[in-house]
Amino acid sequence: MGAVRELALFLGTLLYAYAEAAVRLLLPARRKAVGGELVLLTGAGRGLGRATALEFARRQSRLVLWDVDTHGLRETAAECERLGATVHTFVVDCSKREEIYGAAEKVKKDIGDVSILVNNAGVITAADLLSTQDHQIEKMFEVNILAHIWTTRAFLPTMMDNNRGHIVTVASAAGHFVTSFMVAYCSSKFAAVGFHKALTEELSTLGKDGIKTTCLCPVFINTGFVKNPSTRLGRILEVDEVVKELMEGILTNKKMVFVPSNQRFALLLESHKLQKQLRNCCILAFTSSCQHRKV
Repeated sequence: MGAVRELALFLGTLLYAYAEAAVRLLLPARRKAVGGELVLLTGAGRGLGRATALEFARRQSRLVLWDVDTHGLRETAAECERLGATVHTFVVDCSKREEIYGAAEKVKKDIGDVSILVNNAGVITAADLLSTQDHQIEKMFEVNILAHIWTTRAFLPTMMDNNRGHIVTVASAAGHFVTSFMVAYCSSKFAAVGFHKALTEELSTLGKDGIKTTCLCPVFINTGFVKNPSTRLGRILEVDEVVKELMEGILTNKKMVFVPSNQRFALLLESHKLQKQLRNCCILAFTSSCQHRKV
């Protein structure tokens, strides 16, 4: 019976995927314009951050770029300016709350109100838990989740006053599925996904429907942070294909962007298995309790 249910769930999920694809093909989502919007990107000096900045530059957004790497930041800014974008750069260490708040105040005072915040800065250490150093664990949590909270707290008040804005959380497939030798990293990305979901729910509860949220969850990207990367979560992605999906998600106000998209269905199956395990645990606990009372 269990196998039949698993098969039915799989077929239902597959059917849903085809139906959703057909609807999107026939009724494409409406895209918003981001020209003239003030976009702040953290971790803009290289990789996904740089590629995302260039995509906004092509759409004539005004850019505020943050990174701890001065050289990389300048290179990104120069490329964006060649595309005709107005660019402001700040050297910011996103592991330090005081630097984030200080730079945010300068942005608000000297440049204007940020309408799109892209929390992209991230760090990774690939090692088993006991080999990962304490300072590396702290750094991952400081950059991969705490920085998201500090930047959002800095720029959200104005968005709430205007009931307008967009907050983008760059998380990871590792925020949904675990992988060995990345315990701290996965934990920080689970936190980032949770932050996005909780913030989305809170904004809805407060009636701030004009503030949109998007969370990006790709499998591992070939950004150069990890040499010869490999993962059981799927093939290693190239930056350009991830940015394309991210921009599509932002322009259509999509809440969760999986790259590749089939992760959503794997997550549904994973969720079903967890629910089944939880139910079995509850039954076992109930049975043990009844036996104890009988004795």
